[in-house]
Amino acid sequence: MLNTTLCYVLRGDEVLMLHRTKKKNDVNQDKWIGIGGKFEADESPEECLLREAKEETGLTLTDWKCRGVITFLTNGPWDGEYMYLFTAEGFEGDLTDCPEGELKWVSREFLDQLPKWEGDQIFLDLLWQDAPFFLLKLRYDGDKLVEAVLNGVKIR
Repeated sequence: MLNTTLCYVLRGDEVLMLHRTKKKNDVNQDKWIGIGGKFEADESPEECLLREAKEETGLTLTDWKCRGVITFLTNGPWDGEYMYLFTAEGFEGDLTDCPEGELKWVSREFLDQLPKWEGDQIFLDLLWQDAPFFLLKLRYDGDKLVEAVLNGVKIR
């Protein structure tokens, strides 16, 4: 299992999203996701978050919070992940081009209409409801969500 970070950078009622269009063989191809990525050797979740934010966006995060841990499982050719989910409300710097896709500030309302992983809507709803720290398990069969377990209770 990989360890990864996923972060939603907030600016008022907008969220910084990454439209994954540039990488070959990308499990997230054509989906809209937050920023983040895989841990490097000996990195903590916060160190990975800050490095990935800088690499993907050019922004230096100044105020962030870990909101939950997501166990992401799939029967496809990709490894499962433990994703540390963050939101960030403070940052410095200017957006740069991202090698993995296009960065765009999107209103929370419009975000619901964008192509993303089905389970993303579950944790995005939890974030927008300001839910306390949570554990979420998402199991996929290809692109189809087949199981969701929130804090030990099956919700799908």
